[in-house]
Amino acid sequence: MSLATSPQPRTVALPVEFFAGLRQSALAAHAGATTLPVDAIRDAGYAAGKALYDHFAAWLAEQGEEHPDRLSDERFPWLVEAYFHGIGWGRVELQVLSEAVMALDVSDWGEVADAAGGCLVSTGLFAGFFGRLADAPISVLEVDATHVGPGRSRFLLGSVDVMAYVWEAMERGIPYDRAAASA
Repeated sequence: MSLATSPQPRTVALPVEFFAGLRQSALAAHAGATTLPVDAIRDAGYAAGKALYDHFAAWLAEQGEEHPDRLSDERFPWLVEAYFHGIGWGRVELQVLSEAVMALDVSDWGEVADAAGGCLVSTGLFAGFFGRLADAPISVLEVDATHVGPGRSRFLLGSVDVMAYVWEAMERGIPYDRAAASA
């Protein structure tokens, strides 16, 4: 008897302490290595984000919604927020900064609890997730968003070229919101 069915996307719940442990382990394991451990952490998040997209698509179907690539622009932000909150990551809010850059504000976010080195997994996770959604490479940049409050973080999302422009402008001292608006 064969149980050949289409594979369902799988997720695993992790305690928020996972993020600090991953960061500490990567730094300890790569002491003296030529590659940066932060890249490995982001890469792990990226792979997870690409897979999480499949879980999101299955969740949408369970909710009676369209496939992610067919969602209306009006419903998409609300459904993304409901999804991430429902699976325990925290709250997300999408905001348009310009025609080329979106801001993603997170609160009550698991990784922010111990994000002394930034939200490395989340940066990769969002690049993988939104890249699959866009069917194109998406670059994600975590920015200093002290105005959003403790336990919160802000990420900028855009094409690789646009985010390179924003990063270069920020290195010249231009605030990220101005750089994003001119991208």
